[in-house]
Amino acid sequence: MPSTLPDGDPAPASGELPESALAGLGERPFGFYVHVPFCVTRCGYCDFNTYTASELGPGASQKDYADTAVDEVRRARANLGAAHLPVETVFFGGGTPTLLPAGDLVRILRAIEEEFGLAPGAEVSTEANPESVDPAYLAELRAGGFNRMSFGMQSAREHVLAVLDRRHTPGRPARAVREAREAGFDHVNLDLIYSTPGESDDDWRASLAAAIEAGPDHVSAYSLIVEDGTRLAARIRRGELPMPDDDVAADRYLIADAMLAEAGFEWYEVSNWATSEAGRCRHNLLYWTGGDWWGVGPGAHSHIGGTRWWNVKHPAAYAQRLAAGTSPAHAREVLGPRDRAVERLMLELRLARGFPLEELERPPVVARALADGLLEVEPFKAGRAVLTLRGRLLADALVRDLT
Repeated sequence: MPSTLPDGDPAPASGELPESALAGLGERPFGFYVHVPFCVTRCGYCDFNTYTASELGPGASQKDYADTAVDEVRRARANLGAAHLPVETVFFGGGTPTLLPAGDLVRILRAIEEEFGLAPGAEVSTEANPESVDPAYLAELRAGGFNRMSFGMQSAREHVLAVLDRRHTPGRPARAVREAREAGFDHVNLDLIYSTPGESDDDWRASLAAAIEAGPDHVSAYSLIVEDGTRLAARIRRGELPMPDDDVAADRYLIADAMLAEAGFEWYEVSNWATSEAGRCRHNLLYWTGGDWWGVGPGAHSHIGGTRWWNVKHPAAYAQRLAAGTSPAHAREVLGPRDRAVERLMLELRLARGFPLEELERPPVVARALADGLLEVEPFKAGRAVLTLRGRLLADALVRDLT
């Protein structure tokens, strides 16, 4: 089942935000995340807030979900007042957003456009399982204003997909990329996972080669994380599968970076590569650079001006709150200056543009990181801390040392 929500302060039923959050509203980039919490089956490694049909129970349905999400979009407009907030990015995630009819996704997007307006050239993305779309579905999304697709490929090897409980066949992601291109999508991402139990270096190379050959302009590659409460964690605990090894994961990352670089991809965030600046995921960059976003849907997180809140988890409770005219927010936190500074460092240091040296507080740690080959020399001379390839492998540890 999905992981639990974090603790926080009670969120007001009105959804009213503190003055500190509303200060400067409109001066920062603004986006929407729309969470669609439905899946056909639950993958063994997943602890996201998603539900299969048998897990939904009474009071929630896929059929009515678009109407409920539109209600929250209207509430967002009311809570944010009359500030001019053209939406720069919209990202539909899940779950599997494309389990809803394409017309439902377009209807939610249209509500965002009607209430806030879309900025010129706004990025509008959706995640999709490769088997959940076909050419007609993709064409309807493209005609409705979507311009970026993100497909969950994970692996090109059947035995690796089986461990992950993924349903698609190895060749389907490549066909989905081709169909998206034919529908008019200029920007297409493939998500990969490495270090799955039973995966070899050759398996990983084959997956990378297949992803590159499929022709996306963006690839995300993440090391498998074993989350408590998942089927994968239970299998590892019983000794059926080995725990992923950190050294193996580091080797797989090096393989990914080398193969992607050779194919013309450039890293711009530790786990993300694109063939051009236009191919980078602007929605994720909004997260990583301290922008504002409203998260629609059960369990969705939002952030406005240093105030973060998260909605109730279950789709039924979410629908009930909105039907009653109250905020679906479960709890919130107002970040202090120190928390915001640490979070900014944690996120921005992972970017290829790096972090201003003048804002780093521990000069001895910075000097040691440079001497240890974790920071690039030339950007350092220009006043920025930019991770080397070795530094990317140790980014989390370096952030801990710097804070």
